[in-house]
Amino acid sequence: MACAAEVPEAFLGLFKKEELVKAELIVVIPPKEIEQYVAKVEDAATKAPEWFDAYSKESPPGVPLPFDEKLGLTKEEYANYIALWAKREYRASSRLVLQLREPKPGEWTISATGAGSPISTLRYNAEKDAFESPNGALARIEDIDAGEQSILGEWAGREWKFLEETSLGKVKENIALGKTGDGKYGLLVYRMQEISSQGTRLYDKSMVIRFIAGSGAKP
Repeated sequence: MACAAEVPEAFLGLFKKEELVKAELIVVIPPKEIEQYVAKVEDAATKAPEWFDAYSKESPPGVPLPFDEKLGLTKEEYANYIALWAKREYRASSRLVLQLREPKPGEWTISATGAGSPISTLRYNAEKDAFESPNGALARIEDIDAGEQSILGEWAGREWKFLEETSLGKVKENIALGKTGDGKYGLLVYRMQEISSQGTRLYDKSMVIRFIAGSGAKP
């Protein structure tokens, strides 16, 4: 079995070469009670779309927006919203198996079974620190350092992104790898979007895969 030193830094502490890793595709489920507050925010966004778009862009994605009266919530309602958000659950929607492989020197893949199979088409180039997909090269962008209020809770990791805009529309593809704040779980987050020039979503595939970090296990 290959030693850990052979694994590129991007995968260290997450995978061991050639080992099978049990994983799960997870979904985030907030309490139903939060829906009444979300509805009020959505209503406020409809009434002032330009303000809401600008305000949303000022905050990191995947976390509750900071309080503002224009959100349509009182301070008490906002506090209740945040309290409910803290009670969100992470549930497995399906099980799968991951495997880090090196098909040829310097080129790595993460093979995934079942619903995770779209990531199997990506190739990681250790020298360039970049992924390659059928769309093109995913370049390294700013590292992730998410706090407790982020949709996946506290976690940190690396992220790569592909973006192409033409007269026909826009294609975006991201992959991120990291660990939860307690170091127990590894996370693989993937999303691919294709949007027409009119703003219609032609394709939108996203997934969050969770696994025991650095632990191989036979399925």
